[in-house]
Amino acid sequence: MIPIISVVGNSGVGKTTFLERLVRELKARGYRLATIKHDVHNFDIDRPGKDSWRLTQAGSDIVMLSSPRRLALMEEVQEERTLDDLAAMVGDRVHLVLTEGYRGAAALKIEVSRQAHSTALTARLEELLAVVTDHRFDLDRPQFGLDDAAGVADMLERRFGLKPGRAG
Repeated sequence: MIPIISVVGNSGVGKTTFLERLVRELKARGYRLATIKHDVHNFDIDRPGKDSWRLTQAGSDIVMLSSPRRLALMEEVQEERTLDDLAAMVGDRVHLVLTEGYRGAAALKIEVSRQAHSTALTARLEELLAVVTDHRFDLDRPQFGLDDAAGVADMLERRFGLKPGRAG
């Protein structure tokens, strides 16, 4: 089973910034990654007037965009897909699935915390894998500085026995 790790924390603490650093670090080590961003709002990546938008407006339930370098799938859904459903869509083509958000999903969490925002953690202790922070918590979980993506990558390699190379 491919590990799924959710980066969580309060709004504005630097989840995306840390996730960018972690992705760069893991990619430099040779890993294939999937990232899933949870958005509680009804996002829309179609632009009015574009072909994909026009086809959605015409009634297509699934619109796919394909080029030699990218593939995108947009689907009108009746209910939000679970994190497990989304991870299954990438199959075994990656070594690791990283998410931003999914605070309520049953996945291990890395919490990003800045003292200026809050000293309360949002993740449940039983799901908390590590904390990325600018202050110390009295916890028996690894704690890393806000810029320590290499340390978190080392921990993920040890914890999940990750080895770079071909995924799957």
